[in-house]
Amino acid sequence: MKIEQKDIDKLNAILEVTITPKDYQNKVEKQLKDYRKNAVIPGFRKGKTPMSFINKKYRVPVLIDEVNKIIQNEIYQYIHKEKKKILGSPIPVKDNNINWETDTTFKFKFSIGISPDIKINITDKDKLDYYKIEADNKLIDNYSNDIAKRYGTMSSPKVSVEGDLVLCEILQLDANGEAMSNGIKNEATVAMDFISDNKIKKKFIGVKNSDVLKVNVKKAFSNKSDLASMLNIKVEQLEALESEEFQFTVKNISRLKPASINKDLFDKLYGKDTVKTKKEFRKKIKDEAERSFVHESDRMLKNDIVNYLIENIKFDLPDDFLKNWIVHSSENDITLEKVELEYDMYSKSLKWQLIESKILQTYDIKVSEEEVQNHAKSLIAMQMQQYNQSVPESEKMDEIVNNVLQKEEEKKKVFEQLYDIKTLKVYKEKFKLKEKAISYDDFVKLASEK
Repeated sequence: MKIEQKDIDKLNAILEVTITPKDYQNKVEKQLKDYRKNAVIPGFRKGKTPMSFINKKYRVPVLIDEVNKIIQNEIYQYIHKEKKKILGSPIPVKDNNINWETDTTFKFKFSIGISPDIKINITDKDKLDYYKIEADNKLIDNYSNDIAKRYGTMSSPKVSVEGDLVLCEILQLDANGEAMSNGIKNEATVAMDFISDNKIKKKFIGVKNSDVLKVNVKKAFSNKSDLASMLNIKVEQLEALESEEFQFTVKNISRLKPASINKDLFDKLYGKDTVKTKKEFRKKIKDEAERSFVHESDRMLKNDIVNYLIENIKFDLPDDFLKNWIVHSSENDITLEKVELEYDMYSKSLKWQLIESKILQTYDIKVSEEEVQNHAKSLIAMQMQQYNQSVPESEKMDEIVNNVLQKEEEKKKVFEQLYDIKTLKVYKEKFKLKEKAISYDDFVKLASEK
């Protein structure tokens, strides 16, 4: 067997594959003999069918099957042995003119797309902004209020005020204002803060047990997920509601009294005498919030780096080959016209894969099995601590980690996290980053615009 590569240009080539009888003859003959042993043909005893009959009936399909197996195996071996850097996989050229009945030597052609040479050299000339999110007073106030509510106490007042939770029996009404037969019926708590219409919100202020309200639910609740949950239906069912008018009968009123922001609360949160004053408490919130925001800042930096490198590292792709390969390899029916419409997005994704692969190679970024094990342990320990569970001893932890990493998808996630950590470290070292202070609200706005 012979494989020759004939270059069309730097990114495209043809593999010419020649297969002679010595490549397939023995395999074909063995397969046909096995057919003869097991063939049950009317008029012949099992295993005694004449070979001429077997050849006539089975030789061509067996030959085609064996030749295809040889081609697939040998092309893969050739690419691996010769260290060919290709994109996608070889595509058969349709002008192969073969007569399987009479030919003994077969020639095939396959088009291949060649991976471009990429050079990576990140220096301090490569400049990007790094956004450091600062917790302003508004955010600290919100965090402080949330903590106070979390450690607050509940009461059941007789009359509701703004902000209370009102437990109601909810009935769907017909056009006459009567309970609809086979209509929606549910019991749920109405949070006033979630009512988007101010006039309707006021209806729930000053109510007491057994009071009855009539409400247009779509007008009252703009959040579809919240409304569907309250009515105990699926979101898509909201569009087909036969009636939007519902009766709300008050069953109970609950009021949350936030905890006082004082030393008792600080001791509960951080341990006795760790935080003593409101000023220290706000400083603690600020520091914790800003530490948690580092991940968001890093994620934006990574996105900016991806876009920057794709824009500034110039190289071409074998576009025509790749478009044909997508059509050829797709499991679904897909036309070249559809591929053309989506190709820019695909091309950008592929360029980043090639750039990132070259970065790993250029900066010798690797992840070892030991690192995967240790990172998985730290993730599991962190998760257990979040749920106030004790971290298991070493032997038990090893067992948990091994069970997790036996799942390929989970192991892949850990590998990807470690590669992200290591590449981000390289980016921060190599790029010239200009740190910019920004509030959380402004950061969210900026992220939505990018």
